[in-house]
Amino acid sequence: MATCWQGLWAYRRYLIVFFLPIFLLPLPILVPTKEAYCAYTIILMALLWCTEALPLAVTAFLPVILFPMMGIMDASKVSVEYLKDSNILFIGGMLVAIAVEHWNLHKRIALRVLLIIGVRPALLILGFMVVTAFLSMWISNTATTAMMVPIAHAVLEQLHKIPVGKDVEEGRGNPAFELQEPSPQQEETKLDEKDNKQDLPVPAAPSESKTQQNEEQLRFTQGMSLCVCYSASIGGIATLTGTTPNLVLQGQVNSIFPRNPNVVNFASWFGFAFPTMVILLLLSWLWLQILFLGFNFPKNFGFGDQMKEKERAAFEVIRREHKQLGPLSFAEKAVTVLFVLLVVLWFTREPGFFQGWGNLAFSDEDGKSWNTVKEKLPWNIVILLGGGFALAKGSEESGLSKWLGDRLTPLESVPPPAIAFILCLLTAIFTECTSNVATTTLFLPILASMSQAICIHPLYVMLPCTLSSSLAFMLPVATPPNAIAFSFGSLKVTDMARAGLMLNIVGVLVITLAINSWSIPMFNLHHYPSWARSNTTTCGVSQANTTTPSP
Repeated sequence: MATCWQGLWAYRRYLIVFFLPIFLLPLPILVPTKEAYCAYTIILMALLWCTEALPLAVTAFLPVILFPMMGIMDASKVSVEYLKDSNILFIGGMLVAIAVEHWNLHKRIALRVLLIIGVRPALLILGFMVVTAFLSMWISNTATTAMMVPIAHAVLEQLHKIPVGKDVEEGRGNPAFELQEPSPQQEETKLDEKDNKQDLPVPAAPSESKTQQNEEQLRFTQGMSLCVCYSASIGGIATLTGTTPNLVLQGQVNSIFPRNPNVVNFASWFGFAFPTMVILLLLSWLWLQILFLGFNFPKNFGFGDQMKEKERAAFEVIRREHKQLGPLSFAEKAVTVLFVLLVVLWFTREPGFFQGWGNLAFSDEDGKSWNTVKEKLPWNIVILLGGGFALAKGSEESGLSKWLGDRLTPLESVPPPAIAFILCLLTAIFTECTSNVATTTLFLPILASMSQAICIHPLYVMLPCTLSSSLAFMLPVATPPNAIAFSFGSLKVTDMARAGLMLNIVGVLVITLAINSWSIPMFNLHHYPSWARSNTTTCGVSQANTTTPSP
């Protein structure tokens, strides 16, 4: 029997791919409507995304096959959804990130900032969190974590007076991020070696002191590993291109509400999300400091002669790593200039509060300039984003969005802040076990329909859902940065779950605060916008000025 179960488990992905579509067939057979056909596609894709039986991008191609076959949309209309402006924005951001990584510009920035901040325990954690969050705003959180964790451990080895190995001295990290824990035999061997080196008449007090010191070092190492992976996820929410769910939101808003005046752009998103990121980052720093360093703040901030000696050793590691980079090369200077220029252009394209260069350069209504780019650019990536946009369009075309909206009208009696809080909580829980891109792709069209049904500003429910999808802090498998930190930091799942649970709660509260405070005047959330009305919505002009989400 055990062998049978092992065989089934080994082929579980094939079984899911084969039997899941058959298991869901009663829905379109018993309810032969376009709404049911679209719901069948969405449920099938959601389960395939959650189980990852197929690669995420392969699953994203299903609308191209199922929507035309079921008569929901023509193939030509479905394919257009894979060629959105948001995809190009994502590609542009990734190209710059690749250039920054290729020329080690991100490592130079990280080491320079750490040299400025210093290496006192509390400030060291803060320094790594600030650097990691800043880099994650522009390059992928996985690449940021993979670079920062080895640097953190090289510094800790000097801080704890552990001999630095050859790999660390040469600036190399562990190339194989394997999830491994120290075996009990290795620990016993180390203890035996230490015992053999000590004389027999050893007093108990120094032994206890040494054990306590080792425990403190272990906790500090765990805290450093977690601070890097958590800040990588937190930093990505600050910019529109920082993490893929942000671009999913922009694409869904433009697809579902085509009459919106580009309400989600780089400048507006930064103004809303950057303060949220800063608050969440500082609160995370305080929580990790208390959890892993304790309440001894004088010691945490490095007061004492012994701490100064350790600081000098750790500082030397950072200085040596920075010196090995040498002077700025021409390529690094060029990438820096292009990177700064790109960020400035992103901010000033269509900022909203003044006429940007995008309004002047591409003022023609037909958008012929942009059509030329679409025709000549090779569109062969970012399929996952396109699959989400196709799902949203299919839901609208089939009438599933209207059907969902009608079923959600009882929520009109629930206070908007309560709705936002519950949505944040549900999204944060859901994203722990599935991709954050899949989470936003599935949730946002439903929330858009709900907002039209209960006459509330769509962004009031879509923004918190998008930010909460980045709150994957509890499990190593929740996001790649967590897995990388887990492999380096002598962590157990319980350590990550204990630290991540509180951060999830803090994150939900901070996002709820953001959506009920400074985001209201920024996006005019007090009023139901005219661009969100459709022929099927029940929100009239008289209701438009009465739906005010109170803080």
